[in-house]
Amino acid sequence: MRRGAFLTIEGLEGAGKSSSIATISKVLKNKMIPYISTREPGGTELGEHVRDILLATSQEPMQPMTELLLMFASRAEHISRVINPHINSGDWVVCDRFIDSSFAYQGGGRGLNLSTIQDLERLSLPKTRPDHIFILDIPVEEGLKRAESRGERDRFEQEDIIFFERARKVFLDRSHGNPIYTVIDASNSEQQVQADIREHLETFIEHFKKTI
Repeated sequence: MRRGAFLTIEGLEGAGKSSSIATISKVLKNKMIPYISTREPGGTELGEHVRDILLATSQEPMQPMTELLLMFASRAEHISRVINPHINSGDWVVCDRFIDSSFAYQGGGRGLNLSTIQDLERLSLPKTRPDHIFILDIPVEEGLKRAESRGERDRFEQEDIIFFERARKVFLDRSHGNPIYTVIDASNSEQQVQADIREHLETFIEHFKKTI
């Protein structure tokens, strides 16, 4: 049986990940490609509980390492219970955030050593990597303005501009020169952003068909 592809969508708050996932889902559905959409943190019952803890604004401040370990605990469950079973059965998996967000938010934003995150990556997901990663890049202030318009902000959305500037830099640094990344200018109109997503996704689909 052919394995499915693993796609991840990354970006800062307000970059438009939800709209982009909807566009990707529509393309896959129209091409009759079986898929599931999922998210991090989350994706499993345990993961959703961890998500509630990580995003809650009412709790006491959390140590950066605690935050990182919670993310990886959730991710280990997500991979073993959802992502790998679906990929191995031929389904495509479309995931709202994955490992790049840990490097960007806990590494860049929180200032944790990137080598520590790499060590956890090797331990918890030794063979599971995305086949393609879409990074929705947007200037920090514009993204936060969009996020604020949605209403009440979660714990990450309440971080300051410097936090997100550091996170954005890590996203872009990781994508530089790496062909599995597509960086989309998310400051464009929503219509243009979704057109760019469709174009690059179509190209990836054709490429993936030839490589499996």
